[in-house]
Amino acid sequence: MTDPATPRRPGLLLTRRYPEAVEARAVRDYRCTPRTEDAPLNREALVREAAGMEAILCAAGDPLDAATIEALPASVRMLATFSVGTDHIDLAAAGRRGLVVSNTPDVLSVATAEIAMTLILMCARRAGEAERMLRAGEWTGWAPTQLRGVTLEGKALGILGMGRIGQALARMAAGFGMRVHYLNRRRLPPAEEAGARFHADEREFLETVDILSMHIPGGEATRHWLDARRIATLRPGTIVVNTGRGTTVDDAALCAALHSGHLRAAGLDVFAGEPAIFPGYLSAPNVTLLPHLGSATEEARDAMGFRCLDNLDAVLLRGEAAPHRVA
Repeated sequence: MTDPATPRRPGLLLTRRYPEAVEARAVRDYRCTPRTEDAPLNREALVREAAGMEAILCAAGDPLDAATIEALPASVRMLATFSVGTDHIDLAAAGRRGLVVSNTPDVLSVATAEIAMTLILMCARRAGEAERMLRAGEWTGWAPTQLRGVTLEGKALGILGMGRIGQALARMAAGFGMRVHYLNRRRLPPAEEAGARFHADEREFLETVDILSMHIPGGEATRHWLDARRIATLRPGTIVVNTGRGTTVDDAALCAALHSGHLRAAGLDVFAGEPAIFPGYLSAPNVTLLPHLGSATEEARDAMGFRCLDNLDAVLLRGEAAPHRVA
């Protein structure tokens, strides 16, 4: 018999390996088994392993489309995603099933902004090209005209999407002496703008900036937002950085602008169809590619996992509303 004094441990499916501290807390409070591989489960395995589970701790890239959600066992009540974005979850299908869906806002803004600034610096100073030159054994010594980049001081940084990550990037940019401009659905209060200039007109924004940093969510509404028409509006020599969602960029159009020289460089941390990479990027010398490192700090990843568990605890252990519910 079960000891009535023993707290009930709901079943929790872990779809990935998570940070050690996160898994330790999950094992302590839930009936779950940590995974030994990083790769996502396919649809059939995810549905099969969800049998008898009350919740799923999932991550970006997990196949939680409508078909998968509809096939989940009736025992599943909640999806806690180890991410801010929910592109990998069909929220409408989750709503039809009555599933609670939570995410992890507020804890990865600085980490992601750091990666955006890393890419801005690498593009401006041609660090990716320089590192590849050294590894290939092609460096023949210092030269006055070798790999000349551009300074950030005095440049106009355009932030597309002035949310938490965009604001964190704006604070960093100020330290480099950059002028910050932003395009957003609404103008921020003056205290949050911190001197940044709001643009209500998209064309004016694009024609003003020297560097465009993209921080908008994915989905059909923003699919291929940066297309050939908008790229042509950017001034020659502009740098484009994307740490938001890969689907917001028209890859063919961006590659064409990189190869033609209309854009000085691009820095990408996210890609449509990850882990696949659009082939044109691999042959463009003026692009820096990172493998979705935005939140990849020990501090941010632990905080993301704990936020997932905070949401799960509220719903499954205390019968309360998830503090970060998105559906």
